[in-house]
Amino acid sequence: MNIIQAIILSVIEGLTEFLPISSTGHLILAEHFLNIPSTEFVKSFDIIIQLGAILAVVWLYWKKLLISRNLWKQIIIAFIPTGVLGLIFYSPIKHYLLDNIYVTIVSLFIGGIALLVIDRKFKEKNAITTSEKIGTKKLITIGLFQSISMIPGISRSAATIVGGLFTGLSRQEAVEFSFLLAIPTMTAATGLDLIKTGHSFSPNEIVILSIGFVVTFFSALIAVKAFTQYVANHNFKYFAIYRIILALVVLLTLAR
Repeated sequence: MNIIQAIILSVIEGLTEFLPISSTGHLILAEHFLNIPSTEFVKSFDIIIQLGAILAVVWLYWKKLLISRNLWKQIIIAFIPTGVLGLIFYSPIKHYLLDNIYVTIVSLFIGGIALLVIDRKFKEKNAITTSEKIGTKKLITIGLFQSISMIPGISRSAATIVGGLFTGLSRQEAVEFSFLLAIPTMTAATGLDLIKTGHSFSPNEIVILSIGFVVTFFSALIAVKAFTQYVANHNFKYFAIYRIILALVVLLTLAR
Protein backbone atom coordinates (compact mmCIF):
# COMPACT_ATOMS: atom_id res chain seq x y z
CA MET A 1 0.00 0.00 0.00
CA ASN A 2 1.32 3.44 -0.92
CA ILE A 3 0.44 6.83 0.58
CA ILE A 4 -2.08 7.75 -2.14
CA GLN A 5 -3.94 4.48 -1.61
CA ALA A 6 -3.85 5.04 2.16
CA ILE A 7 -5.39 8.51 1.75
CA ILE A 8 -8.16 7.17 -0.49
CA LEU A 9 -8.99 4.38 1.98
CA SER A 10 -8.89 6.81 4.92
CA VAL A 11 -11.31 9.22 3.24
CA ILE A 12 -13.64 6.29 2.55
CA GLU A 13 -13.36 5.10 6.16
CA GLY A 14 -14.00 8.54 7.62
CA LEU A 15 -16.98 9.32 5.41
CA THR A 16 -18.66 5.91 5.74
CA GLU A 17 -17.88 4.76 9.31
CA PHE A 18 -20.90 6.45 10.86
CA LEU A 19 -23.26 6.14 7.90
CA PRO A 20 -25.43 2.99 7.67
CA ILE A 21 -23.64 1.77 4.54
CA SER A 22 -20.69 -0.23 5.96
CA SER A 23 -17.24 1.34 6.07
CA THR A 24 -15.59 -2.11 6.14
CA GLY A 25 -17.57 -3.17 3.11
CA HIS A 26 -16.51 -0.06 1.21
CA LEU A 27 -12.87 -0.57 2.19
CA ILE A 28 -12.93 -4.19 1.00
CA LEU A 29 -14.47 -3.13 -2.31
CA ALA A 30 -12.02 -0.23 -2.72
CA GLU A 31 -9.03 -2.46 -1.97
CA HIS A 32 -10.27 -4.98 -4.51
CA PHE A 33 -10.63 -2.44 -7.32
CA LEU A 34 -7.39 -0.63 -6.38
CA ASN A 35 -5.58 -4.00 -6.48
CA ILE A 36 -4.29 -3.61 -2.93
CA PRO A 37 -3.11 -7.03 -1.68
CA SER A 38 -4.87 -8.36 1.42
CA THR A 39 -1.81 -8.46 3.69
CA GLU A 40 -1.81 -8.51 7.48
CA PHE A 41 -0.77 -4.85 7.46
CA VAL A 42 -3.66 -3.83 5.18
CA LYS A 43 -6.13 -5.67 7.41
CA SER A 44 -4.64 -3.98 10.48
CA PHE A 45 -4.67 -0.61 8.69
CA ASP A 46 -8.42 -0.95 8.06
CA ILE A 47 -9.00 -1.53 11.77
CA ILE A 48 -6.51 0.91 13.28
CA ILE A 49 -7.52 3.99 11.26
CA GLN A 50 -10.93 3.68 12.91
CA LEU A 51 -9.28 5.38 15.89
CA GLY A 52 -9.35 8.58 13.83
CA ALA A 53 -13.10 8.24 13.47
CA ILE A 54 -13.44 7.60 17.21
CA LEU A 55 -11.50 10.76 18.00
CA ALA A 56 -13.90 12.72 15.77
CA VAL A 57 -16.85 11.54 17.87
CA VAL A 58 -15.04 12.31 21.13
CA TRP A 59 -14.17 15.75 19.76
CA LEU A 60 -17.80 16.53 18.92
CA TYR A 61 -19.43 14.98 22.01
CA TRP A 62 -16.82 15.55 24.72
CA LYS A 63 -19.09 17.77 26.84
CA LYS A 64 -21.88 15.20 26.90
CA LEU A 65 -19.43 12.40 27.63
CA LEU A 66 -17.80 14.40 30.42
CA ILE A 67 -21.02 15.40 32.15
CA SER A 68 -23.14 12.22 32.07
CA ARG A 69 -21.95 9.25 34.13
CA ASN A 70 -25.15 7.39 33.32
CA LEU A 71 -24.42 7.71 29.61
CA TRP A 72 -21.07 5.96 30.07
CA LYS A 73 -22.83 3.19 32.01
CA GLN A 74 -25.30 2.72 29.15
CA ILE A 75 -22.54 2.69 26.54
CA ILE A 76 -20.58 0.00 28.41
CA ILE A 77 -23.68 -2.17 28.93
CA ALA A 78 -24.54 -1.95 25.22
CA PHE A 79 -20.94 -2.77 24.33
CA ILE A 80 -20.79 -6.03 26.35
CA PRO A 81 -22.37 -8.36 23.71
CA THR A 82 -19.99 -7.15 21.00
CA GLY A 83 -17.02 -7.32 23.35
CA VAL A 84 -17.72 -10.94 24.30
CA LEU A 85 -18.60 -12.14 20.81
CA GLY A 86 -15.70 -10.19 19.31
CA LEU A 87 -13.23 -12.08 21.50
CA ILE A 88 -14.75 -15.40 20.49
CA PHE A 89 -15.00 -14.82 16.74
CA TYR A 90 -12.06 -12.46 16.12
CA SER A 91 -9.81 -15.00 14.36
CA PRO A 92 -12.31 -16.59 11.95
CA ILE A 93 -13.74 -13.19 11.00
CA LYS A 94 -10.36 -11.61 10.27
CA HIS A 95 -8.92 -14.60 8.41
CA TYR A 96 -11.97 -15.84 6.50
CA LEU A 97 -14.47 -12.98 6.15
CA LEU A 98 -12.59 -9.68 6.25
CA ASP A 99 -11.27 -9.92 2.70
CA ASN A 100 -14.19 -11.87 1.18
CA ILE A 101 -15.81 -9.60 -1.38
CA TYR A 102 -18.80 -11.90 -1.91
CA VAL A 103 -19.68 -11.93 1.79
CA THR A 104 -19.51 -8.13 1.63
CA ILE A 105 -21.83 -7.95 -1.38
CA VAL A 106 -24.44 -10.21 0.21
CA SER A 107 -24.24 -8.32 3.51
CA LEU A 108 -24.65 -4.96 1.79
CA PHE A 109 -27.72 -6.23 -0.06
CA ILE A 110 -29.43 -7.95 2.88
CA GLY A 111 -28.56 -5.07 5.21
CA GLY A 112 -30.12 -2.61 2.75
CA ILE A 113 -33.34 -4.61 2.62
CA ALA A 114 -33.48 -4.84 6.43
CA LEU A 115 -32.84 -1.11 6.86
CA LEU A 116 -35.52 -0.28 4.31
CA VAL A 117 -38.14 -2.53 5.94
CA ILE A 118 -37.49 -1.46 9.54
CA ASP A 119 -37.29 2.23 8.65
CA ARG A 120 -40.67 2.01 6.89
CA LYS A 121 -42.30 0.42 9.92
CA PHE A 122 -40.76 2.92 12.33
CA LYS A 123 -43.18 5.40 13.96
CA GLU A 124 -41.40 8.59 15.05
CA LYS A 125 -44.31 9.91 17.13
CA ASN A 126 -44.04 7.01 19.60
CA ALA A 127 -40.24 7.08 19.81
CA ILE A 128 -38.04 7.63 22.86
CA THR A 129 -36.33 10.99 22.42
CA THR A 130 -33.57 10.49 24.99
CA SER A 131 -31.25 7.54 25.57
CA GLU A 132 -31.46 8.26 29.32
CA LYS A 133 -34.74 6.30 29.33
CA ILE A 134 -33.31 3.10 27.82
CA GLY A 135 -33.29 0.16 30.25
CA THR A 136 -30.67 -2.57 30.54
CA LYS A 137 -32.58 -5.10 28.39
CA LYS A 138 -32.91 -2.62 25.55
CA LEU A 139 -29.23 -1.70 25.82
CA ILE A 140 -28.25 -5.37 25.58
CA THR A 141 -30.57 -5.71 22.57
CA ILE A 142 -28.85 -2.80 20.82
CA GLY A 143 -25.51 -4.43 21.64
CA LEU A 144 -26.64 -7.72 20.11
CA PHE A 145 -27.71 -5.91 16.95
CA GLN A 146 -24.29 -4.26 16.80
CA SER A 147 -22.62 -7.68 17.12
CA ILE A 148 -24.07 -8.71 13.78
CA SER A 149 -21.89 -6.04 12.18
CA MET A 150 -18.80 -8.19 12.77
CA ILE A 151 -19.76 -9.68 9.41
CA PRO A 152 -18.18 -7.42 6.74
CA GLY A 153 -20.72 -5.37 4.81
CA ILE A 154 -23.42 -5.34 7.49
CA SER A 155 -22.31 -1.93 8.90
CA ARG A 156 -21.82 -1.30 12.59
CA SER A 157 -23.67 1.97 12.26
CA ALA A 158 -26.64 0.42 10.43
CA ALA A 159 -26.91 -2.50 12.84
CA THR A 160 -26.78 -0.22 15.88
CA ILE A 161 -29.26 2.25 14.42
CA VAL A 162 -31.66 -0.57 13.54
CA GLY A 163 -31.24 -1.88 17.10
CA GLY A 164 -32.02 1.57 18.42
CA LEU A 165 -35.14 1.92 16.28
CA PHE A 166 -36.20 -1.61 17.23
CA THR A 167 -36.02 -0.74 20.93
CA GLY A 168 -38.01 2.47 20.46
CA LEU A 169 -35.44 5.25 20.06
CA SER A 170 -36.10 8.16 17.74
CA ARG A 171 -34.02 8.34 14.57
CA GLN A 172 -31.85 11.14 15.92
CA GLU A 173 -31.30 9.41 19.25
CA ALA A 174 -30.54 6.07 17.58
CA VAL A 175 -27.94 7.75 15.36
CA GLU A 176 -26.32 9.62 18.25
CA PHE A 177 -26.17 6.52 20.43
CA SER A 178 -24.61 4.67 17.50
CA PHE A 179 -21.89 7.34 17.37
CA LEU A 180 -21.16 7.03 21.08
CA LEU A 181 -21.28 3.23 21.17
CA ALA A 182 -18.54 3.27 18.54
CA ILE A 183 -16.06 4.60 21.11
CA PRO A 184 -15.55 1.43 23.21
CA THR A 185 -16.35 -0.87 20.28
CA MET A 186 -13.77 0.47 17.86
CA THR A 187 -11.18 1.10 20.57
CA ALA A 188 -11.50 -2.52 21.68
CA ALA A 189 -11.31 -3.78 18.09
CA THR A 190 -8.10 -1.84 17.49
CA GLY A 191 -6.55 -2.94 20.78
CA LEU A 192 -7.48 -6.58 20.19
CA ASP A 193 -5.98 -6.48 16.69
CA LEU A 194 -2.69 -5.05 17.97
CA ILE A 195 -2.49 -7.69 20.71
CA LYS A 196 -3.51 -10.62 18.51
CA THR A 197 -1.31 -9.83 15.53
CA GLY A 198 1.75 -8.82 17.53
CA HIS A 199 2.76 -7.03 14.35
CA SER A 200 5.82 -4.81 14.48
CA PHE A 201 5.24 -1.96 12.07
CA SER A 202 8.07 -0.68 9.90
CA PRO A 203 8.85 3.09 9.80
CA ASN A 204 7.08 3.34 6.43
CA GLU A 205 4.00 1.55 7.78
CA ILE A 206 3.92 3.88 10.79
CA VAL A 207 3.94 6.88 8.42
CA ILE A 208 1.08 5.38 6.42
CA LEU A 209 -0.91 4.65 9.59
CA SER A 210 -0.34 8.20 10.87
CA ILE A 211 -1.53 9.75 7.63
CA GLY A 212 -4.52 7.40 7.61
CA PHE A 213 -5.41 8.39 11.18
CA VAL A 214 -5.37 12.14 10.45
CA VAL A 215 -7.30 11.87 7.17
CA THR A 216 -9.89 9.61 8.77
CA PHE A 217 -10.35 12.06 11.66
CA PHE A 218 -11.19 15.03 9.43
CA SER A 219 -13.32 12.95 7.06
CA ALA A 220 -15.31 11.57 9.99
CA LEU A 221 -15.87 15.07 11.42
CA ILE A 222 -17.52 16.10 8.16
CA ALA A 223 -19.59 12.91 7.95
CA VAL A 224 -20.87 13.01 11.55
CA LYS A 225 -21.96 16.65 11.29
CA ALA A 226 -23.64 16.15 7.93
CA PHE A 227 -25.38 12.91 8.94
CA THR A 228 -26.71 14.44 12.16
CA GLN A 229 -28.24 17.33 10.22
CA TYR A 230 -29.66 15.01 7.59
CA VAL A 231 -31.38 12.69 10.07
CA ALA A 232 -33.15 15.63 11.71
CA ASN A 233 -35.50 15.82 8.71
CA HIS A 234 -35.07 12.60 6.73
CA ASN A 235 -35.31 8.82 7.07
CA PHE A 236 -32.80 6.13 6.01
CA LYS A 237 -34.51 5.13 2.75
CA TYR A 238 -31.83 6.47 0.42
CA PHE A 239 -29.02 4.80 2.36
CA ALA A 240 -30.86 1.49 2.10
CA ILE A 241 -31.40 1.91 -1.63
CA TYR A 242 -27.75 2.90 -2.10
CA ARG A 243 -26.61 -0.31 -0.36
CA ILE A 244 -28.81 -2.47 -2.57
CA ILE A 245 -27.74 -0.76 -5.81
CA LEU A 246 -24.04 -0.86 -4.83
CA ALA A 247 -24.22 -4.59 -4.09
CA LEU A 248 -25.89 -5.32 -7.44
CA VAL A 249 -23.50 -3.10 -9.43
CA VAL A 250 -20.41 -4.69 -7.86
CA LEU A 251 -21.81 -8.19 -8.40
CA LEU A 252 -22.49 -7.46 -12.06
CA THR A 253 -19.02 -5.95 -12.45
CA LEU A 254 -17.38 -9.06 -11.01
CA ALA A 255 -19.53 -11.33 -13.19
CA ARG A 256 -18.13 -9.82 -16.39
